[in-house]
Amino acid sequence: MILCDIGLPGMDGYAVARSLRGEPATSGAHLIALTGYGRESDRRRTREAGFDLHLVKPVEPLELKRLLEVHRLQDETDA
Repeated sequence: MILCDIGLPGMDGYAVARSLRGEPATSGAHLIALTGYGRESDRRRTREAGFDLHLVKPVEPLELKRLLEVHRLQDETDA
């Protein structure tokens, strides 16, 4: 599971996601965009880049914990 911001210096989060998806060791990781960008076009770009989920900051800690648990359980059932 990888949480990644979109507005990063140098390489933005979209490029990070594409790079991670292209590497065998990280291609199957759950990628979660945790960002201040919340327009529909931003959400579309995260999907196109390979993110599994798009969360807009600020994210409630309990909601983030719940989502992480859901993805962890999915990983366990997929294994």
